[in-house]
Amino acid sequence: MKENSNNNMTTKKKPVQKLTLIRRIVASVSRWGFNAKTAYKNYMSRRPHRSFRRTRRRDYVRSLKLPGYWAFSLYVLKFLRQNKKIFLLLALAYAVISAVMVGVASQDTYTTLTDTLKQTSGDLFKGNFGQLGQASLLLLTIASGGISQSLTEGQQIYAGLIALLTWLTTVWLARNILAGKRVKLRDGLYNASAPILSTFLVALVLIIQLLPLAIALIGYSAAAATGLLNGGVEAMLFWIVAGLLTILSLYWITSTIIALVVVTLPGMYPFVAIKTAGDMVIGRRVRILLRFLWMALGVGIAWLIVMIPVIIFDSWIKGLWPAIQWLPTIPVVTLALSSMTIVWAAVYVYLLYRKVVADDADPA
Repeated sequence: MKENSNNNMTTKKKPVQKLTLIRRIVASVSRWGFNAKTAYKNYMSRRPHRSFRRTRRRDYVRSLKLPGYWAFSLYVLKFLRQNKKIFLLLALAYAVISAVMVGVASQDTYTTLTDTLKQTSGDLFKGNFGQLGQASLLLLTIASGGISQSLTEGQQIYAGLIALLTWLTTVWLARNILAGKRVKLRDGLYNASAPILSTFLVALVLIIQLLPLAIALIGYSAAAATGLLNGGVEAMLFWIVAGLLTILSLYWITSTIIALVVVTLPGMYPFVAIKTAGDMVIGRRVRILLRFLWMALGVGIAWLIVMIPVIIFDSWIKGLWPAIQWLPTIPVVTLALSSMTIVWAAVYVYLLYRKVVADDADPA
């Protein structure tokens, strides 16, 4: 009798346990569905625009009071000039660490490229613009990494980490300086690296968002090699597709660049930073994107102004004294300009972020 009673108890417990498990699964699914529905409603309330529906101008215009392009660039330059000691030390530290951990561009490759260009460009460049044309081609090769040595996987990781740390340190220093605190470079180097993992994840999202642009560039190389761009209709279709891919990447990265600053806030998670940055730029995306393009244009012009005279002078001085061909003038100047470019871009983006935050208009 006892055995029968025990068997009855076990048979009764099994259906109860199964019923409890089913209820838990249903409750979990219901909770997940409710959270997803709530998140979707919140997203749609923050992003009132709808696909394939016209949004009237009064519904998407959002205030953003910014100085003019030149005025804002001068504002960034003034901020850097007022704190030139600490930011120059940061750029120098970045250059030294990069030279030690990653290395500099190859001087032998640059010398070989210069000699080859001098021998083959006789018909291409004539008159007083010969040296200028050669310097321009050399600068284009340098900017595209043509004289850089092939980096190992470890060196590539070091280069990425050093660039992220320089970005974080620059943002940390700019934030504390604007807060009225007296900081040292040592403080920034020790304290700014806390959100490096979050920043790395946001940077990874940025790289993924650049894939459409990369596909457009690869397609251009293939089309140029096969002669596809010579045809009328084929070329038109290619440029339409390439333009759409480029616009898509630019549309995405506009908010993600702002997210690289938002993620440095204490306790900020990477995807929360991306969501917050997206809410900040909605209704202002084109104006913010134009500021980023202006920054890129300014950096390009600065490289032209600095590098072309340096290349011409380097070719002239080494032509007079061939014994100093080993002197790595161009690689060192390139490394210095690269470090200054990262510091300038980080300060520019951070000050633009502060301007956007200062105008806390509702989402348009």
